Amino acid sequence: MAVFALRFDFRNPPFAGTTMAERYAAALDMAEWADEHGFLLVILSEHHGADDGYLPSPLPMAAAIAARTRQIRIQIAALVSSFHDPLRLAEDIAVVDQLSGGRLDLVIAQGYVASEFAMFDRPLSERVRRSEELVETLRKAWTGQPFEYRGRTARLTPAPAQPGGPQLTLGGSSESAARRAARLGDGFLPTTPELWEAYRDELVKLGKPDPGPYAAGDTSFFHVTHEPDKAWDAIAPYAMHEMNAYGQWMAEAGIAGVGGYEPIADADALRATGQYRTITPDELVAELGAKGPFGFALLHPMMGGIPPELAWESLRLIETEVLPRL
Repeated sequence: MAVFALRFDFRNPPFAGTTMAERYAAALDMAEWADEHGFLLVILSEHHGADDGYLPSPLPMAAAIAARTRQIRIQIAALVSSFHDPLRLAEDIAVVDQLSGGRLDLVIAQGYVASEFAMFDRPLSERVRRSEELVETLRKAWTGQPFEYRGRTARLTPAPAQPGGPQLTLGGSSESAARRAARLGDGFLPTTPELWEAYRDELVKLGKPDPGPYAAGDTSFFHVTHEPDKAWDAIAPYAMHEMNAYGQWMAEAGIAGVGGYEPIADADALRATGQYRTITPDELVAELGAKGPFGFALLHPMMGGIPPELAWESLRLIETEVLPRL
């Protein structure tokens, strides 16, 4: 049986013709659908001040998903450490973890979009310090016991449902981030697989268990259809929007190409990269079958602003022609 996950970032460009309220409602329906069909995980992302309405507040959305589901885990990938008050964040996370019955997981990242740091009046130069402080504060806060925070005593209640709080995975795009994750985190989510070896190396040096080879799946996008060429014409504007939106942020941050994102002007050239695909149910079944019992499939049904009705076309084919065959 393959492992399925669902991701939302809620990009909603004007040409999509969808209100944000409609998109939020559709995501909740999709999360409930995924829960009913045995999906492992629903993933939410965070950015701020984006022209297309990219989700700025993942914890309220996580709470809404928790209320509509029973088994699926909810991961925020990622919370940007510099933009959150550590004490307040610890409280909000504890409440959402309680609402979910202990199904919340977190990825903590340093962020890279300069305009977001300017909006929150946070220097980019403080990213590492703020990430380290946040991880330390969350862990102390979730004990439910008094602790020292910036020279004063703090105590946060209630504690999360998970003893010690949700898992804290650290994200990163450099070797130093990988080694820092080994020292501070419960896991590491690299922007490129090559960084995993630095993470493993540091764990071994610290006397911690070796997690083995990098096991995360392919995060490229696919839309399931019986008519791949026709479907590509439908999803291409949204693929172009996502690629260029991420590509611009990364180019401005000096990390163009990370994750495969860089500005591109031609939809045919984008399709040729293979990062965005329209595939048939038979092709998806074959791909997942070739990966063995733990093949990973990440669905991003409303990628780049794909309207809910088009997203559901892919999900329904997965429901009726893919899942029964795995």
